[in-house]
Amino acid sequence: MNINICRETLETGLFTQLPDLMDPEFVFHPIVHVHTGHLFGVEAWFSGFTGDNFEIRTDLFDTAREKGLRHQVDLFLQQRILTRFLPFRKENRFRLFLRLDHRICLSPDYHLGSILSMIEHSGLVPADICFVLRVDPDVIMDEQVIHILDRYRSQGFRIALSGYDIRSQGIQLLDRTAPDYMILHRDLYRDFRENAKTRQILSFMITYSHLMGCRVIAGEVQTEAEFIQCRELGCDLIQGDVIQPPGHGLDTIKSCYDTIRQIIRRDRRNHDDKHRSLTAGEITHLEPISFDCTVVHVFDQFRTNPDTSFFPVIDPNGDPLGIIRETAFKQYIFSKFGRQLLENPSFGKDISRFVARIPVADVHASLETLIEIYTRFNNNEGLIMVDNLKYVGVLSTNSLLKLINEKNLTQARDQNPLTQLPGNNLIHEYLSSSLSDEQADYHLIYFDFNNFKAFNDRYGFRSGDRVILMFAELLKKTAFSENRFVGHVGGDDFFMGIRNSTYETVADQMVSLAREFKKNVESFYDFDTVKKGFLLAMDREGKKRNLPLMTVSVAILELTAGDKKGLTVEDMANMLAGLKKKAKRSDAGIASTRALNRQKSG
Repeated sequence: MNINICRETLETGLFTQLPDLMDPEFVFHPIVHVHTGHLFGVEAWFSGFTGDNFEIRTDLFDTAREKGLRHQVDLFLQQRILTRFLPFRKENRFRLFLRLDHRICLSPDYHLGSILSMIEHSGLVPADICFVLRVDPDVIMDEQVIHILDRYRSQGFRIALSGYDIRSQGIQLLDRTAPDYMILHRDLYRDFRENAKTRQILSFMITYSHLMGCRVIAGEVQTEAEFIQCRELGCDLIQGDVIQPPGHGLDTIKSCYDTIRQIIRRDRRNHDDKHRSLTAGEITHLEPISFDCTVVHVFDQFRTNPDTSFFPVIDPNGDPLGIIRETAFKQYIFSKFGRQLLENPSFGKDISRFVARIPVADVHASLETLIEIYTRFNNNEGLIMVDNLKYVGVLSTNSLLKLINEKNLTQARDQNPLTQLPGNNLIHEYLSSSLSDEQADYHLIYFDFNNFKAFNDRYGFRSGDRVILMFAELLKKTAFSENRFVGHVGGDDFFMGIRNSTYETVADQMVSLAREFKKNVESFYDFDTVKKGFLLAMDREGKKRNLPLMTVSVAILELTAGDKKGLTVEDMANMLAGLKKKAKRSDAGIASTRALNRQKSG
């Protein structure tokens, strides 16, 4: 559709009212891969006409609404976007994200095939286009809109739901529309570190999306800290000012953003290179089937590959859409006239009816993430693996079980045999990673029981082990988020690391923990000893004394992002040892300091 057709269609003079038919202006905003910084797509939307004002735009759309011509106006604007986009895309094959107003689908002039004809005439394929539908909590999704989205998908277009937040019908719409992409609202992750409930909801939404084969885009990401948070939670793509603000030109958009690579290099704390290399070695490349192939071709693939139970399905850009299982064709494969039935024109050539979604995971994802996705979905085929969202292979169920076994063996070697908490090797790795993490503050905490030897001498080592296990459970309860690490040094010595929290919050929690331990440990003594409040036992110098009941000393070392230069793991271990002695001498049982203060005083 060109300008002249639009003029003829809009006989009301909708466009002729605009001086010299002002050129429409558009905003373009890049969407990039969260692990590599490579450009994945560009979102584009109409922002106005050259030199226009708000009244002109309002008049245009009000008139279109009154005359029932919303779809014609939308097609005109989409064609202009394509005119701008096509020269850019000739050199870079990226997806174009176009905003879709659900009201246009309900306009009297709406025609489902119009956009398909325009896209094909431009030289693109439907898989190059993704329609972005905004999630509005006040809008009840019309069945006609759902039907139109299904038709778009059957034609090969992609669908994205935008503006997810806690208040929206997010999960319901995810089920009803089965989108290819979910774009998160910034309100979800802007303050999720301080809000455990929000974090749990966000983590669930991302995991649920991956289970459905839907990729997650973190929208409106403003800061490096927000980017790291979204990456940690499993987002696949990113969009926002941290990469590049929206702009009116495509000439500033890059094919790869070094900004992302630099952030990832600085954020070294979550490296899991060993497990990732093991994962890469277990990925099997099954030859995929193209979405635009015929049903007969799929049938022949199963006939000629009798040992293959499923085939991955990809679009023309190499993005996985799901799988086709052999069971979907079973009745045709074993039927005498199965092929003839599939060749019948009335059956149709569209293979979408046979495509089933299974979870998709990135090759850069941690083994923990892969295991979580698989165990939640619990399918027989495993996971489709992607790199830059392009299909690379399948991680089978057997391969996943092998990786889980390898991980369990590794953990068993590095865990304390009594508490099953990480041992000294992993504690050392955590201390080392806290020093290399230049963007975050840490609180490093050392715990040591008071008068534990006297208790062991009186009640025996088994009772002592039960006390240790009780404290380990208290620590696990306190380590309620991914930003917390708990380890067992040995005996009655424990370690905890907390990332990005305030000293006041940490100190309050440690006081509560020490108070709870003091209360719980009384149940391990006999009634008379608890009543007296002390235990007659030998002290460390071999003298009989009335020793208080067990308590725990807490040493807190505050390590801020600016305090790490020149520090080593040994420095921190020595500081914690000194703080532990100070805590044992204090009435409160807690001692703390900043690493920089100790470094300067040393």
